[in-house]
Amino acid sequence: MKQIHPHALFRLSVLGPLASRDRLEQGELKRLLRELSTQSYAIPNSRKVFLSEKTIEGWYYAWKREGIEALTPKPRSDRGLSKMSDAIQDAICTAKKENPKRSLRIIRQVVGASGLPGATKLSRSSIHRLLQTHGISNLPGSDVQPVERRSFVAARAGDIWYGDVMYGPKVVFNGQLRKTYLVSFMDDASRLITHSAFCPAESALEVEGVLKQALLKRGLPIRLVTDNGSAYRAETLQAICARLEIRLIYCRPRTPEGKGKLERWHRTLRRSFLGELDMDKVRDIHDLNARLWAWLDECYHKETHSALEGLTPLERYRKDLNQIRPLGPFASRLDELFLHRHKRLVRKDGTVSYEGQRFEVPFELIGKTVLLVVDPHKQRVLGIEAENGDSLGKATPLDQLANCHRKRKATVPNGAGTTQSRTGTNLVEMALDRQTRTLCGIAIPRTEVV
Repeated sequence: MKQIHPHALFRLSVLGPLASRDRLEQGELKRLLRELSTQSYAIPNSRKVFLSEKTIEGWYYAWKREGIEALTPKPRSDRGLSKMSDAIQDAICTAKKENPKRSLRIIRQVVGASGLPGATKLSRSSIHRLLQTHGISNLPGSDVQPVERRSFVAARAGDIWYGDVMYGPKVVFNGQLRKTYLVSFMDDASRLITHSAFCPAESALEVEGVLKQALLKRGLPIRLVTDNGSAYRAETLQAICARLEIRLIYCRPRTPEGKGKLERWHRTLRRSFLGELDMDKVRDIHDLNARLWAWLDECYHKETHSALEGLTPLERYRKDLNQIRPLGPFASRLDELFLHRHKRLVRKDGTVSYEGQRFEVPFELIGKTVLLVVDPHKQRVLGIEAENGDSLGKATPLDQLANCHRKRKATVPNGAGTTQSRTGTNLVEMALDRQTRTLCGIAIPRTEVV
């Protein structure tokens, strides 16, 4: 009996609500396609978890015409063939064999300089396919040799944490269905999820918020391993880890094996949590997170793990409690360490701006560069600092109506860019006084101006 391709079985499982119907009412197909596109799936050989309506619809009509055989992936009809001339193919193969370390970009430049017709229009993908077809894409001595990797585990809980982001299900935000992102941190030795949460965006702000909760719950890790995404490369996250004495380590690009344990947990979450989740009962992202945290505490952390010698992640983590780095001196100022600082030049009216709002600062700072201290989660300006970190006071929201009646101290230029109060003898005021006395017929004593 011919074996059914695993991808065909997966696609048929996606079509379950459609394939089980003998007849669909008008408009029902469109409704079901929309519902299926909002669900998450463990897609074979892919990190994606969502399918488009168009993709599911194509599978459905193919299945209707030819059955499950139509759901089997078809190889390209032109696989192994190339539209490049024989001369160009020979030049590409020769360039690679002459120097196995040559990258696709260098090979394209070398062949392009040969003067052969069409050599300047080569794409990297066409060169790569040709080298693969001839079995020379990874010659001995090239830079793309297999990397030696060895399975390992940290000696103690808290030695290594992993951080990563995964696509989550869509939930309602302000009346619209929007994608969520699951930000997670895992302890290597125990497989314990130190904290995880669905967030509305995949940014440094969300990563920092989840990390802060993980630190409050589970102490300080020695090393934090993440990928190279912009959210983890943010200066704010790097500064936080530096102040907390956490070694921030980035995996090599395109090598998810560096976080294999967390990738494995993502598969478990898709199967055991997302696979059992009833989205009809999830009203918003807060509902979604409440269910995630309940599942973590009551299911995942209390299930025995084969790699932990029969222990649960929570039991394994508790074995090293006395060796985990506590927050210690950082506990009282953890909130302060997670604040953001933004450079601003104080305007001539003594104001600075942040997110479209203007703030007043001490007038002595006019023309100087200051740092706005901001609580990024509440989007609230807390104060201002000098570039060396010294506090310079508060930043008060600008109230133009109040300023209309506020009495200010009169000042005059002092020649060197500073100001001085108008006190003592003033020639202008003396002239006005003399004129007033003259007009009123008041005798003015004769004075001499020296």
